[in-house]
Amino acid sequence: MNAKRTAIAVSAALALPLLSAPSALADEAPPPDNVSIEVVTVNGSGCPPGSANVVISDDKTAFTVKYNDYLAYAGGDTNPTGSRKNCQINVRVNAPGEYTYAITGSDHRGFAGLQDGASGLQQTNYYFQGSTQDRTVQHELNGRYVDDWQFRDRIPANQLVYKPCGQARNLNINTELRVNAGDSDNKVSFMSMDATRSSTTYHFAWKRC
Repeated sequence: MNAKRTAIAVSAALALPLLSAPSALADEAPPPDNVSIEVVTVNGSGCPPGSANVVISDDKTAFTVKYNDYLAYAGGDTNPTGSRKNCQINVRVNAPGEYTYAITGSDHRGFAGLQDGASGLQQTNYYFQGSTQDRTVQHELNGRYVDDWQFRDRIPANQLVYKPCGQARNLNINTELRVNAGDSDNKVSFMSMDATRSSTTYHFAWKRC
């Protein structure tokens, strides 16, 4: 449908990196074997306690965040506070000291039911703890839209930001969903990243320090 094609086009346009290139490191390396990921904190209206989990892939090239209660809605007799939901996750990636990593991109999946005149927004911001360099990407959907949605972001290799070698820096991931009822404020619209069809996957690049 036209709305879906528009969403994909917007995704491609916004997938350009917003970060400056890091100092030169060694060539990209295969992932080390003994890598694990640990969730340090989870906060936000979109991820109540126990409703989000993080799983690293078997090949150590990505990790996936799954949510069980991430839903924003507006219109009708819904509570106005439900139109914006957010989730802040702080993760620690454990790897051998001679390795470092960068986030090379992300894939976001969810479902939306937007009435004519309504709109939805998905936003992601992530950065290393203590760093002034961050990346923020937004994607929009316009109603009428009732379907799965998927947004794909990628960062060119020469513009990746790596965790500083030898420093303990956790990764902060902040996501947000917003729904604006617009002209359809008498009908309910929603946008979600919950249940089995929704997730966010973040991809790694590894280098030796």
